[in-house]
Amino acid sequence: MYKIAVVDDEELVREGIEELIQWKDHGFIFIGSFENGLEAMEAFEEHMPDVVLTDIYMPYMDGLELTRQIFDKYPYAKVVVLTGYDEFEYVQQAIKLRVYDYLLKPISSSQLRAVLHKVKLDMDEEFRQKEDLNKLKNQLNLSLPLLRERFLESMVTNVLKKEVLNEKLAFFNIQLSGSFCMAVVIDIDDFGERSSSFSVIEQELMRFAVCNIVEEIMGEKKGGIVFRSRDDRIVSILSSDDMNSVYALAQALSEETRQCVKKFLKFTVTIGIGSACVSLQEIAVSYQKAISALDYRFLIGKDNVISLSDLEGSDKSSVEISNDWEKKLVLALKTGTAEEVDVVIEDCIRNLKLARIPMQTCLIYIQKIGITLMSTINELGGLELFINPINPFDELYTCKTLIDIELWLKRICKQVVGCITGKRNNISKNKVILAENYIMGNYSKETLSVNDVCQHLQMSPSYFGTIFKSHTGETFIEYLTRIRIEKAMELLKYSDFKTYEIANKTGYRDPHYFSLIFKKRTGLSPTEYREKISSELKNGLEG
Repeated sequence: MYKIAVVDDEELVREGIEELIQWKDHGFIFIGSFENGLEAMEAFEEHMPDVVLTDIYMPYMDGLELTRQIFDKYPYAKVVVLTGYDEFEYVQQAIKLRVYDYLLKPISSSQLRAVLHKVKLDMDEEFRQKEDLNKLKNQLNLSLPLLRERFLESMVTNVLKKEVLNEKLAFFNIQLSGSFCMAVVIDIDDFGERSSSFSVIEQELMRFAVCNIVEEIMGEKKGGIVFRSRDDRIVSILSSDDMNSVYALAQALSEETRQCVKKFLKFTVTIGIGSACVSLQEIAVSYQKAISALDYRFLIGKDNVISLSDLEGSDKSSVEISNDWEKKLVLALKTGTAEEVDVVIEDCIRNLKLARIPMQTCLIYIQKIGITLMSTINELGGLELFINPINPFDELYTCKTLIDIELWLKRICKQVVGCITGKRNNISKNKVILAENYIMGNYSKETLSVNDVCQHLQMSPSYFGTIFKSHTGETFIEYLTRIRIEKAMELLKYSDFKTYEIANKTGYRDPHYFSLIFKKRTGLSPTEYREKISSELKNGLEG
């Protein structure tokens, strides 16, 4: 079933269309009708329909502007324009916006059913093309040669000599257009509800389908390099002419990739973004940071675009861990979960006891753990993480039993976890404070959006939304609306500005829409609110 919505300022038209069609019989779920574009876009933040039927001429935001915004934010949606205006100018603008179809009012039930049938068939075909296993299998046979993939993997995991790197790049005809480059790593979370039923071949085809989507979005058309690694992750190397734009490009294309996989393949991916570097010879550093960013999936959940700078605010590269138990300990330290650290330590010590290995062998293993722990602590901030700056590892060599070592490990790791958790919370809090300051300085701009704030902070919208709601208790739209109305209340109380002037100063170009939002928030129109305040002040003076 596909979701569908109607946007028209005429109530009779909305009700007529809603009652005219047996939506489920045509493969649609009717999710609502809206009287203008602004109301529709606010609703679409939570539930975006696959198909939108919209009038052109409406107050606050007309159908053409609504169509532009839908295509900017939801490129896979279909828009059908319904209007009584058949002037060539409207037709021409609608065609330029790539609307799916254009119908003139009054609309007959047969016309609308024909359009709905056509759009459903087209959307069904899009899904079939994405999941056509036979086609994917043929494309798999024509994929990039194995030697090229192995070279690219070697390039991102090792620092190659400049001469060797240039020779290989020329041999494989690999070029980047920009001066700065960045690694992005895409990892499948799982295969969703179909995980248990997928055969090995089907899983491989789905991995290839993800690679195909990444290639379409981040590949040669965008000047990027895409390949699969031997651990079944997909790596993209993007480039641009300056550091800020390569970060913005990586964020935008990663978010588009995440949405596309979820929509067409019905499962999710998590994407890690590395740091910007000035040449492919340094891409291994960016790749390691992208891998480290993926580790934070444990903390913030699946289906996210994660940049290490969003979480740690550090330019230090990650440490390569070769042992499974050591990987678990490092991951627990980085995610700041004290309980998980204790469980991992207890499991390790218990296994050492059960193994009954010689004491000397056991001490060598513990020393290896200590080296890994020291390297991780140095990466996360060094000895300044500890209350006592004296080397805490000196105590390790005074431990005489595994129980002593277990207590020492727990105590050391507890200090590290506490400091990292506080550091991460402070980084998130500071990001939200910067966002609030930016909003306070720009709330009067009618076009202010969450993307403007994220671009200012250099954060992904998905992660920004999580920390902003966590710290403020409000979504971006709720917070911005509240600030605008509070500023309007101040101006109504302490100034002589006209209502339309106050609307303009608080980010509302249309005074009628401003009055509607103001009354919805306060229960009074701007004029009523000003009269109420004036009356209260007068009564206070007389009393």
